Amino acid sequence: MGALMEVTLQAQRSHWLCWAPVAMGCGLAIYFSISFEPTVLHVLALGGAILCLAFLAFRFGPGMSAVLWLIVLICLGFLLGSNRAHMVSAPVLQGHYYGPIEGRVIAIDRSASDAIRLTLDRVILTRIKPHERPHKVRISLHGDQHWITPKPHQWVGTTGHLSPPNGPVEPAGYDFQRYAWFQQLGAVGYTRNPTLVLRHAPETPSLVQFRYALAQAIQTQIGGEAGGIAAALITGVRSGLSPGTVQALRDTNLAHLLAISGLHMGLLASVVYWAVRFSVALLGQTKFRLPAKKIAASSALVAASGYLFVSGASIATERAFVMAGVALVAILLDRRVISLRAVAVAALIVLIRRPESILSPGFHMSFAATTALVVVFTWLRGKSLGPNWLKPISATVISSAVAGAATAPFAAAHFNMWASYGLLANLLAVPVMGLVVAPSAVLAAVLSLVGLESVALTVMRWGIEWILAVAHTFAGFDHARLAIVSPPQGVLAMLSLGLLFCILWQGRLRGVGAVPVICALVLWHTADRPDVLIADTGKLVGVLTPKGRVLSKEAGQGFVAARWLENDGDLVTQAQAAQRGGGHSPLFQIGFAGSTIWHISGKRAAKLFEGCQPGDVVVSAVFLNARLDCLLFDPQMLDDTGAIALWRTDTGLEIRSVAEKRGQRLWSPRPPDASKRQR
Repeated sequence: MGALMEVTLQAQRSHWLCWAPVAMGCGLAIYFSISFEPTVLHVLALGGAILCLAFLAFRFGPGMSAVLWLIVLICLGFLLGSNRAHMVSAPVLQGHYYGPIEGRVIAIDRSASDAIRLTLDRVILTRIKPHERPHKVRISLHGDQHWITPKPHQWVGTTGHLSPPNGPVEPAGYDFQRYAWFQQLGAVGYTRNPTLVLRHAPETPSLVQFRYALAQAIQTQIGGEAGGIAAALITGVRSGLSPGTVQALRDTNLAHLLAISGLHMGLLASVVYWAVRFSVALLGQTKFRLPAKKIAASSALVAASGYLFVSGASIATERAFVMAGVALVAILLDRRVISLRAVAVAALIVLIRRPESILSPGFHMSFAATTALVVVFTWLRGKSLGPNWLKPISATVISSAVAGAATAPFAAAHFNMWASYGLLANLLAVPVMGLVVAPSAVLAAVLSLVGLESVALTVMRWGIEWILAVAHTFAGFDHARLAIVSPPQGVLAMLSLGLLFCILWQGRLRGVGAVPVICALVLWHTADRPDVLIADTGKLVGVLTPKGRVLSKEAGQGFVAARWLENDGDLVTQAQAAQRGGGHSPLFQIGFAGSTIWHISGKRAAKLFEGCQPGDVVVSAVFLNARLDCLLFDPQMLDDTGAIALWRTDTGLEIRSVAEKRGQRLWSPRPPDASKRQR
């Protein structure tokens, strides 16, 4: 048996490196899924286990040592996640704060309601001790704010509301608190008061100031929505985009064109690479004495590095740069550019650099697309794609189809939607991005040296306007967007591991990977949504009925309502979901499992509430001065538990809470008795 295992594993030797990021990713997934924070003793024990396993790996045969090294990498992934979580540790606001807010602007974007949103560092909050102040806060500017034109590194001040980052809207839901922890974002809020510039940005320009100034210049030069998209593509600044345009791009699966990801970095590197090679080819006999490929690769690497910094060096851009950089370095080292090993090296670098990337939709989708493209084009190597004039078009069509198919399940899982016309929209838009928009951007950068960039920007505008026309046209069709129910926890991991096994395993056994893929799809299709959902504030209740989920309020808690409905795979609005219950009484009640669910949303509803029967469920957003014989969820209880989900079972109600599901982690709120609330 041991000899058979040794022979089987030896046959996989050429792909051992490809399994390294898979193993490390598994370790990271284990770290983020456990319900407790590892202690120093846990870390030391795991470190000792790594040393022992590494020692044993040198004493066994190659096959068994590969298994031991995979276990080592799983343990290392776990430790990487723990180390990163502690390295980014920063204060988080405890409780609600209202008062003066001062800070330096480090980012400008727009909220879902189209309000200008500022991210501030070096924050000053009255009554908050310096060591307890969040490193960063994010505040939306509502109301009339015409007196301020925010710019990077300005010091601004206002009076507003701040709160800690919100937790999941339901157990096992998206954890914004965890995301904010790794961004060192300690508070979010809003203001309706005037926001004033307290101190102008330093005269010495910084890279951030240069980015936003460049974005403003591009928007002014091109104008309209096309200018906002051009600025987003070149600088990563999205403040010039309207919510309508962003939604149209999402509904047609073209939103990836806004993110500076592998597509943009790859297009830029390709344009520079081939432009330099063409230039070298024009040198006559001299070209035979020059390493044209390496000169072109070096030039493309320099251009990609510049693009990384000009575009803001976001996580997605860093990931794209690593992937492009690995390919370009492979050219410099005379290695194969298109290979799964190159993808594996890029994934390892990204996971080591930012371990939390394992949780992000961008990581899943970019590496899914890249892996699928490498597999397909490796298989097509040596096969005819038609006449020479047709090959670029064929390659673009194949790339769009393969990337779209590879990313579709991840997009559906993360964003609860399926773009019905996404493939067709991408086939019409992506070639224009590659053949018109990206080359025009590079040409504009070159022509700006002699003041003629407007020529290239005009061509760029034409390409972007075509993409916008495609997006708005298809988004306007009936059923352009189909809602997808949120998959149960673990389904995405099962699906990913099954597909990776099918790709990476060499030999007939690769078909075994289809088993977890099929199981994942069956579990997804039969996903069981909670019968009752309760917001952590007690201000919204959702009850699942044959008509769909009925919400207790037509307005208020809009973010929570939207997430619940999206996770249900329901495209209706909050108001429409509330209408399913009928009536507009301040006191919401609905029959459930032979009993009644009551929602007391305020003092007026509390006055109308006359009591409940045993077996009823009462959710109250205010404290009730009465003893009840039914199950009560009031602000004090919900403050401890977070959002609640209820399931109807044969034995009664099954109750799950965010606090129980998530456990006590670095990014979860402190226990209530340790909290210091700001009034």
